[in-house]
Amino acid sequence: MSRFAAPIAEQIWDMKYRFKKADGTPIDLTVEDSWRRIARDLARVEKDPEHWEEKFYEALEDFKYLPAGRITAGAGTARQVTLFNCFVMGTIPDSMGGIFDMLKEAALTMQQGGGIGYDFSTIRPRGADVKGVAADASGPLSFMDVWDAMCRTIMSAGSRRGAMMATMRCDHPDIEHFITAKSDPARLRMFNMSVLVTDPFMEAVKADGPWELVFDGKVYHTVQARDLWNKIMQATYDYAEPGVIFIDRINQANNLNYVETIAATNPCGEQPLPPYGACLLGSINLARLVAEPFEAAAHLDETALQQLVATAVRMMDNVVDASKFPLVEQEAEAQDKRRIGLGVTGLADALLMLGLRYGSDEAAHQTETWLHAIARAAYLASVELAKEKGAFPLFDAEKYLASGTMQQMDEDVREAIREHGIRNALLTSIAPTGTISLYAGNVSSGIEPVFAYAYTRKVLQKDGSRTEEEVVDYAVQMWRDKFGDVELPDYFVNAQTLPPADHVKMQAAAQKWIDSSISKTINCPEDISFDAFKDVYMQAWDQGCKGCTTYRPNDVTGSVLTVSESEDKVPGESANAPHDVDGGEVIYMSEPLDRPQSLEGSTYKLKWPDSEHAIYLTINDIVIGGRRRPFEVFINSKNMEHYAWTLALTRMISAVFRRGGDVSFVVEELKAVFDPRGGAWVQGKYIPSILAAIGGVIEQHMINIGFLEGEGMGLKADPQAQVVNIDAPRGKACPSCGQYDMVMIEGCMTCRSCGHSKCG
Repeated sequence: MSRFAAPIAEQIWDMKYRFKKADGTPIDLTVEDSWRRIARDLARVEKDPEHWEEKFYEALEDFKYLPAGRITAGAGTARQVTLFNCFVMGTIPDSMGGIFDMLKEAALTMQQGGGIGYDFSTIRPRGADVKGVAADASGPLSFMDVWDAMCRTIMSAGSRRGAMMATMRCDHPDIEHFITAKSDPARLRMFNMSVLVTDPFMEAVKADGPWELVFDGKVYHTVQARDLWNKIMQATYDYAEPGVIFIDRINQANNLNYVETIAATNPCGEQPLPPYGACLLGSINLARLVAEPFEAAAHLDETALQQLVATAVRMMDNVVDASKFPLVEQEAEAQDKRRIGLGVTGLADALLMLGLRYGSDEAAHQTETWLHAIARAAYLASVELAKEKGAFPLFDAEKYLASGTMQQMDEDVREAIREHGIRNALLTSIAPTGTISLYAGNVSSGIEPVFAYAYTRKVLQKDGSRTEEEVVDYAVQMWRDKFGDVELPDYFVNAQTLPPADHVKMQAAAQKWIDSSISKTINCPEDISFDAFKDVYMQAWDQGCKGCTTYRPNDVTGSVLTVSESEDKVPGESANAPHDVDGGEVIYMSEPLDRPQSLEGSTYKLKWPDSEHAIYLTINDIVIGGRRRPFEVFINSKNMEHYAWTLALTRMISAVFRRGGDVSFVVEELKAVFDPRGGAWVQGKYIPSILAAIGGVIEQHMINIGFLEGEGMGLKADPQAQVVNIDAPRGKACPSCGQYDMVMIEGCMTCRSCGHSKCG
């Protein structure tokens, strides 16, 4: 019998982590089967696998230890997948051949399910000389576009959604183009982007001094550091990117700074990694370890915590040996250093159970205490592993103890490392846990505050209908079970109301004992002033954080939409009949829009390089409520080879259009289709297939008639496309389930309805 605390937890398990045959027949009949599969696979590298299988199973039981999604989904399946979530790829050479070698490595890594990070600072700036060909360089941004197209192709081939991080140094001559690249909502959508900020740059910002933009020893421009800082802040204020990574601080604190230099992170930023470094992630569920919750004697069971951490470290160390790797360089890097990233989830829930308000001084102190205990237990467990199995190959006691977290570590831990070595070079990291926290019963995610204490999600049933289901935070459900439907105390704060400074305080408290980094989003209100907003980043710098990511609702990445309380109705089942609106939710039509006798439209000619004959697309529109919207599509061509599929395609698209509502997703679906034989360059853009080209034509038509504001932006221009409750958080539709439940959690857009996450 499975032990799920909430229906959404079982659904997440079934969709994402349950082992099934190719035809969908379950192999894991219960979640206990999944735990057993993982425990057995990670114990097989032990001398006594049966003993350790039981120990590992006990850690997994009741969701106390949560391996990251790649391990939970892939361990014990014998599939050709990596159990590592993400990689930083090799240093990109400043040559055409080298650049495309790196692109190939990226594709192979993403094909196996790994996200990737790259530093594009090594590519010469736009306009620089290219010796031998009498040409100017196109710059790193142009190659980032190629990476973006590759990621789309891998994703549309059926792979796990691609996730990439792009970094660029604050002194690169193209840094200003990098900062503003995502002002175009259609560009670089597969990337998270962060600026590598150095200590000298921050000093220049504070002193309002000059700042040189340099490549290969040549100064291209000199700007005011504070002006450049303000450009970074303005871009982040306007569309939530780029983030900021304090790269010198990361390298100075790195336990391995004697053998590696870091210039990039994994896609969500919690793992700064060297070239070919891999991130291996798992989380201790603090919410499951609190004894006597909501009582005066409430406390975290520290003995249970120490034992659980020791087992988790051993499990994660075994993953290094049990996992497959896309590239031999990645395997060598992992074996040489055996770095792991053990973190936490459920922190906010655990604090609530102790009666502490997230963001308070008491909560920050408690967070630091817990994470110190975890770091101490993890390092001691790794020393015990070194006694048994040997230290990591690149271990050098004096150099290791002189660097990074070790300078503040407890003296007895330092002595143990000096005497016996340590198995894992780095041990702690706090990763995004959006999906696995739902799987564990909707505990609070990572070190984030609770996003919402309860919300309603729509669940798609087998007959096509949708039912409503309340999703309740784990700690809130415990409160209800204990006290009934009693009003929550005032220390129950959430991400929507928390001041940004409280977020920074909690991140800084956690960072002190995290030897890698932290994925966290500092939620800012839409009406925060620019000066107050940029001060958040300076607070993060001053308080010792290794990076900073904020999210402020905006027009590019999504926002909280509201409507006025008016009597206006939404056009519905026919051109003249209204929808019924109940409580602010759209009730979608059951019948298509009626077709008037005549319609206006446009015909477009599409010439595909591989086709002898042009394709002609006719798109007719209907006018509802004074606004034009696409109604039907026809495709004609002399090439009869495509007749059957074009006829089927147009009928299906037209059927969707006639149902009304937000049909802009049709464009995105078509544009994501790739042809395994290769696409083509059309008007300076690489189009992955003829279907993608058709999607582009339909998109341009939607823009022309005012149905879309711009390429890739979705249905933003039509205020009657959706009706929502006042103050209800609504943004872009989830690309997996279609619900308007995408929220920014730990730097990743995550769907609260189905658990879909940009970061996987």
